[in-house]
Amino acid sequence: MFPKVLKLIAALLFLVYGSYQIYDSYIGNGIFLILISAFFILIYFKNEIIFLAFLRLRKQDIAGTQKWLNYIKNPKASLVKKQQGYYNYLHGIIQSQVNLTVAEKYFKKALELGLSMSHDIAMAKLSLAGILMQKRRKREATDMLNQAKKIDKHGMLTTQIKMMREQMKKI
Repeated sequence: MFPKVLKLIAALLFLVYGSYQIYDSYIGNGIFLILISAFFILIYFKNEIIFLAFLRLRKQDIAGTQKWLNYIKNPKASLVKKQQGYYNYLHGIIQSQVNLTVAEKYFKKALELGLSMSHDIAMAKLSLAGILMQKRRKREATDMLNQAKKIDKHGMLTTQIKMMREQMKKI
């Protein structure tokens, strides 16, 4: 993983040298170098380690996800604010298997820092509602569940929300 500043410096250098190559009539080299600079700009906004951790999570490999997240030594210094949100979101998912109090802290921090996609926000709120429900904090859980339902525009979480509402009636 490259530091944020190094990514921007590398992108700028490749962009400048690519422009010089185009000016010097080496158009193919210039276009290739500009594409490399675009790659560095892309990984500035989309962290490669978090992307690989999501791939491990997609395969339901919690240990592998934890391993990839451990490669990020100092998330505040090396990640953009939204990436820190996803870092905490992934830790919340991992900790929800182990310790609900720690998972609640991570999900709240992820929502505070912000997540890019609305379905990720809805899933974080739904997970937080489940944690609050297990801790017998029904009012807060209902509030989080309503917020998750409001955010879930495409209806991907409707079955989970219905199941959670049924479980809340039993409390």
